[in-house]
Amino acid sequence: MYKVVLLLLFVFCNVTGVASQDVANYVNPFIGTSNFGATYPGPVAPRGMASIAPFNVAGKQNIMEKDSMWLSNPYVHENTFLTGFSQVNLSGVGCPDLGVILVMPTTGKVETNHLKYGSTYSDEVAKAGYYSNTLDKYNIKTEFTTSKRVGVSKFTFPEGQSNILLNLGLGLTNEEGAMVKIISSTEIEGMRSVGSFCYNNPESAYPVYFVAKFSKPADKFGVWKKPRLYEGAEAEWMTYNGKTRIMDNATKMVVGDSIGTYFTYNFSKQETVEVKIGVSYVSIENARENLEEETSDKSFETIYKETFNEWNQLLSKIKVEGGSEEDKINFYTALYHTLIHPNTLNDFNGEYPEIKTGKISNTTGTRYTVFSLWDTYRNLHQLMSLVYPQQQSNMIKSMLAMYDENGWLPKWELNSTETFTMVGDPASIVITDTYLKGIQDFDVEKAYGAMLKSANQIENNPLRPGLKDYIEKGYLTTSSVGSVSTTQEYNAADYSIAMLAKALGKTEDYKTFKKRSLSYKKLFDKNYNLLRPRNPDGTFYEPFNPLAGANFTKSVGYIEGNAWQYAFMIPHDIKGLKKLMGGDENFVNQLQKVFDDNQFDMANEPDIAYPFWFNYVKGEAWRSQKTVRHLANQYFKNKPKGLPGNDDTGTMSAWLVYSMMGIYPASLGDNKYQITSPVYDKIEVSLDSKYYPGKTFTVMTKNNSKENIYIQSIKLNGHSLKRYWITHEEIVNGGVLELEMGPNPKK
Repeated sequence: MYKVVLLLLFVFCNVTGVASQDVANYVNPFIGTSNFGATYPGPVAPRGMASIAPFNVAGKQNIMEKDSMWLSNPYVHENTFLTGFSQVNLSGVGCPDLGVILVMPTTGKVETNHLKYGSTYSDEVAKAGYYSNTLDKYNIKTEFTTSKRVGVSKFTFPEGQSNILLNLGLGLTNEEGAMVKIISSTEIEGMRSVGSFCYNNPESAYPVYFVAKFSKPADKFGVWKKPRLYEGAEAEWMTYNGKTRIMDNATKMVVGDSIGTYFTYNFSKQETVEVKIGVSYVSIENARENLEEETSDKSFETIYKETFNEWNQLLSKIKVEGGSEEDKINFYTALYHTLIHPNTLNDFNGEYPEIKTGKISNTTGTRYTVFSLWDTYRNLHQLMSLVYPQQQSNMIKSMLAMYDENGWLPKWELNSTETFTMVGDPASIVITDTYLKGIQDFDVEKAYGAMLKSANQIENNPLRPGLKDYIEKGYLTTSSVGSVSTTQEYNAADYSIAMLAKALGKTEDYKTFKKRSLSYKKLFDKNYNLLRPRNPDGTFYEPFNPLAGANFTKSVGYIEGNAWQYAFMIPHDIKGLKKLMGGDENFVNQLQKVFDDNQFDMANEPDIAYPFWFNYVKGEAWRSQKTVRHLANQYFKNKPKGLPGNDDTGTMSAWLVYSMMGIYPASLGDNKYQITSPVYDKIEVSLDSKYYPGKTFTVMTKNNSKENIYIQSIKLNGHSLKRYWITHEEIVNGGVLELEMGPNPKK
């Protein structure tokens, strides 16, 4: 069925009453919901625990089942068959988890099979903090918004019998474990087990608790255990490892895990029912408290207005002028995506589950979760440090709390479980970068000790497998997975440790880790001008195919890429790499080949800084200006396929935010941003006075247009700048960066 997608660049006056110039109106949540972007169009508050996503990946007619990679998300734009609205979700990830606690309104007789009660839908509307559609089968209008920890649904039913189903058997993953209990005709409580991210060991499962409250008492209610319905509130289903028992006054034993509840109404005219669902990773009691404290007696419209205003306040930290409407939509949607993860884990009362220990702890700040660090260390955390330093500070404190609880810094942490997804030691990079940018209100000595542990402990080290070879030889061998890629990641982490050691006055450590960070040179093969895997005996791996590994194909030596896509991933030593390659000319020629021979992969992280490396060669910065502008136009658009691929919890979006601003943190440890061609006439960044001395930093362009993409001159605070980079200190001191643009390269 044809789906009508509406991007409304205004907010209904009867809903919010906010002015049409609010930048949150530029957010189009449909961007990234196709082409494996793995975003969802439903509402979420900034850094929200609760989120609502239309779940359209469970029907036989949907394309999701034809490609398992798309199972990482509850919504794919091309799909047409919807089976509910999940209440906790992940945005822009490559593996499935969450997508559970599905609410579905229906009419007529109660049906519990999702393939039978599912419906096509139309009239989709998605905005920051709001989603709506119409269920064609039932003529039900659905509307959704959220607070930080509560999902709010609003259903407008036609005359006749109407039902609200809560399905705990459906989700993105297949963990067995759920409980649901009807408290009254207006309240449900329960739990759903989740946690098979990237199909990890089922022992990593964890519970998400919920309490649901309905605005109208049901005429009839009950629970189901496939295939039977049970009426009344005296049935509680507890399912774990495939075995189910009925508790309280029920006596019959059953097996399985497809359970849920139904609330039935008999309306004599069109009626509206609101459902508020509070969630928690600690307890049912906390889920109820989250619901009461955040939403209480607030109306749907009030909650939506509050969430919209919070989005608007955060997005307004960067204001842009000039460019097209499409440019503004792409920019603010990208910034929106960077503010979803990492997200809040702690409840309203500060409680959260510790990682690994199973204990419940408490925070006075924010305990963040969902640290996809292999992705986000490259640009997202730098963006948070610049624009939202208080959030970044709490993210570092969250990492250090994980170290206290788990004995290790996080690698790819998810709801207080460590997934150990991807390679490298990225937390060290993020911590150092944050400290060097002046955000230092955390225990840096504890952080440094944690970094040393991961860098030096050879036995039983979950963060750095293969460390013995790395320390002894300077590289991982082909006996380790992704030996070249992982060596490069360890190099980057070691350089970050060296820079923090230098800042702390630890001279010997600085020398040790600086030397370790340059060991990538031992993998350099001059015959190819590429990094090449080595065998355990030190010989180069044969047969060597530099193209093997592209598009997630199998390769020896590389993770999610090939030799070309890792050739320049030396963000801490580009000058050293230039020398290895034979000087500036050879470096530029080899780098240009990555783009000319279609080896550049905009959809994955290892090479996303490559367009900015031309700035490192005198007279070649125009190539960066041309390439960045071209890539931004080619891969990022105002449509569902508007991301180059998986958003990786905001990493691809952060790339676009920086690129459209005309600055990018391509290197590590030096606090430099490479200057390139901005899209706008003016970009103004509000600076946090708690952390930075300046009030605002502004990028101004003269003669900027789609044709005038080349920088002719640069001024900083009125003084000529003879370089194509600017320091973090220069930015946060405030002032104006002026760029004069023209149609021809300035070489």
